Amino acid sequence: MMRPARALLPLLLLPVLLTGCDADGGTVADSADLDAAARTWGVDPELVYVTEVSGYTVFQASVGEYEDEFVTAYLAKERSTKFGLFAGHDSLTAENCTKQPLGEVTDKPVTCEHDGDAWYRTAGESHEYAVPIDAVVVHLIADADKVDRAVLREAAEAVHRPDDAELAALLPAPDGADT
Repeated sequence: MMRPARALLPLLLLPVLLTGCDADGGTVADSADLDAAARTWGVDPELVYVTEVSGYTVFQASVGEYEDEFVTAYLAKERSTKFGLFAGHDSLTAENCTKQPLGEVTDKPVTCEHDGDAWYRTAGESHEYAVPIDAVVVHLIADADKVDRAVLREAAEAVHRPDDAELAALLPAPDGADT
């Protein structure tokens, strides 16, 4: 008699465990707040992603829309390096990986290497990790001579939907001051 109840308990708890959690275990930002922020940037709310890399912080003035993608830059002050996060409606597969340009690099051949759940791509002096998530691809792009692959891989592994604090850090300060 207890066996069916014990078997059902994990199934009953599954919706509770899956609701509102991101990859880091934090609570995803309230959907109304996320929708409002996405409207201010002119992007679809499902494109708003963030990442975390030790030593890097969001460059708030870079947050917005570029060619229908959500965009932000991450800066490392002590090393004066940066990488970009671009999230757009797309798909990336083994068949189309080398055919899609890597950021603004359109005249160089693209190489692709599957690495975990992501693709490591290079073209010219640029490299990226591209993380497919449902109908969205999050691209983490940098100059290969300024940001090493390990940093981009760390960023790719940490891509997630923003929590309330992360969303607030993306938005301009209410009084217009820099954050």
